[in-house]
Amino acid sequence: MDVMKLMMSDYSVEPINDGISELKVEFHGPKDSLYEGGVWKVRVELPDAYPYKSPSIGFINKIFHPNVDELSGSVCLDVINQTWSPMFDLLNIFEVFLPQLLLYPNPSDPLNGDAASLMMKDQKQYEQRVKEYCERYAKKENITSSTLEDSDEDISNDDISDGQSTSSDDNIVGDADP
Repeated sequence: MDVMKLMMSDYSVEPINDGISELKVEFHGPKDSLYEGGVWKVRVELPDAYPYKSPSIGFINKIFHPNVDELSGSVCLDVINQTWSPMFDLLNIFEVFLPQLLLYPNPSDPLNGDAASLMMKDQKQYEQRVKEYCERYAKKENITSSTLEDSDEDISNDDISDGQSTSSDDNIVGDADP
């Protein structure tokens, strides 16, 4: 099966909830790209009708890219969202589709308007921001932290933080009730 083929490849694949319909796959930024050296966990959800219906793909750790929603990690990619064919498989996604997406962003069809706008207005600033995100969020040690290893629980992308606490609960004064 398709999942087994991916598991037997060079990718690190973790099943979520002890099944094979939801997976976390470790994805490395393509060589000769702004994302080279970055490592991301990508969530893959296979629908019941897979391979006739496309999988849902989303980055778990943050990535700065015009075609990836910064908050949810959702990917805007025609071949996955609109022109999917049962002839494609999970290896195609990780060996061809995602690398192509990172190598050739499309700012005219954005999910991240800030990234698209910056890319079109100031390429140098855009490249710097991509590299900052890679450095901050896409290091091997970042994706293996305990925050991302709660694979027994349902993790929504909104639950994953960047490690910067903005909660006002940090400095609560007073004693706890007995």
